[in-house]
Amino acid sequence: MKIPKEVTQIIEKLQKANHEAFIVGGCVRDYLRKKKPNDWDITTSAKPKEIQKIFKKSFYDNSFGTVGVPLETDDESLKVIEITTYRTESAYTDSRHPDKVEFADSVEEDLARRDFTINAIAYDPVNKKYIDPYDGKKDIKAETIRTVGVPDERFGEDALRLMRAVRFACQLNFVIEKDTFASIKEHAETLRKIAKERIKDELVKVVVSERAHFGIMYLHEAGLLKYILPELEMGIGVSQNHHHPYDCYYHGVYALEYAAVQNYSLEVRLAALLHDIGKPYVKEGLGTRSTFYNHAQFGAKVTKTVLKRLRFSNKLIEKVAHLVDYHLFYYETDVVTESGVRRLLRRLGKENIKDFMEVRMCDRMGSRVPKAKPYRLRHLEYMFEKVGSDPIDPKMLKINGDEIIEMFSLEPSKRIGLLLESLLQEVLDDPKKNTKKYLKERVGELQELSDKKLEAIASKVYELKQEKDAEIKAKHWVK
Repeated sequence: MKIPKEVTQIIEKLQKANHEAFIVGGCVRDYLRKKKPNDWDITTSAKPKEIQKIFKKSFYDNSFGTVGVPLETDDESLKVIEITTYRTESAYTDSRHPDKVEFADSVEEDLARRDFTINAIAYDPVNKKYIDPYDGKKDIKAETIRTVGVPDERFGEDALRLMRAVRFACQLNFVIEKDTFASIKEHAETLRKIAKERIKDELVKVVVSERAHFGIMYLHEAGLLKYILPELEMGIGVSQNHHHPYDCYYHGVYALEYAAVQNYSLEVRLAALLHDIGKPYVKEGLGTRSTFYNHAQFGAKVTKTVLKRLRFSNKLIEKVAHLVDYHLFYYETDVVTESGVRRLLRRLGKENIKDFMEVRMCDRMGSRVPKAKPYRLRHLEYMFEKVGSDPIDPKMLKINGDEIIEMFSLEPSKRIGLLLESLLQEVLDDPKKNTKKYLKERVGELQELSDKKLEAIASKVYELKQEKDAEIKAKHWVK
């Protein structure tokens, strides 16, 4: 691992102008671990105006003494180098923000305000000089997370550091030093003071890490998860039927583990973790004969509540809730027909098939079964591809609403949608009927029916299919 010449050149320019300058924080930590940093931060004795005099294209739009220096490069870690003046921070009366930020005279004062020893190391690559007053290098070698100074004071300053400690342990595969961990548990409740957006950001970093499941369990062990995902903790001790060797909580955690190993998307990882979050609310019975009717649908509602509270985007919320809602889509090779697969495609959405298959595999591996993708899932993929070009949406019909309006001199209304939906139900059963000639003739016949009868036609096939699926699911103890 080498320090980029662009970073060294910036430090050289600052030093030639008679200012101290060091790389600092996470980039030093990663450099010592021989890992490429996501970004490069520099701390200096120069004040913001002095920095801007040296770097003419820099920008300064904050109150923390941080100047951004943009570079022309394709390397994302070097797009903007942040240079921050040495600073100190006063008391944190709200456990979130310092009451006052002031410029400091030395790098040692600046390092004293930082959270963990592994992030409180400065390095001068020009003179090959480390400033490490809290033995951060030693803790990196020992793979240990330890606060700078007294743990209670550090966590009292900013309660988000409670989550950051766990996040670093998760990302770096480090352990949290025992006094630091004890302090986290002591101050866990102060996480309530932190803005949900900041909590979300830390949670995402845990969930997208390689050891995401470890991070969730560590958050639970530290007493923090109850203030982040209390609904998930409700699954602790909630046993399942004979298909599941673990309770609801550990099943979700192990499902997330598989998602992380496979490097699935954030949406799939969240769905894997939360897919059975509805079970504790709907459980009936005890032991291996427990039932969890409608837990997927209820879980989708809980998922929306959870993710909204954590300030996730509406787009992500809808996607994850949809994955949870239909994660138990039923498929049996000798029962489901091509029309059934087309209806399944319509409910799931073609664009979501890959994600649904991944969630399904996570669900399976969360129960530690031998295979993530058994024959029937492989067969389902084959069927999806086979019927993938068949119409599963009114927009794919060979006739559209405008044509129906013109044919019968109708006004745009709900009835046009009912006519199209009724036509689609026939085409789902027999794609060969999706011709303009047949559909024009058929819509003429349907036009004679009342709205009520059209509604019955539009929903009849789907309802019958759902009833049949429910019977088969009950027979095989699939909910």
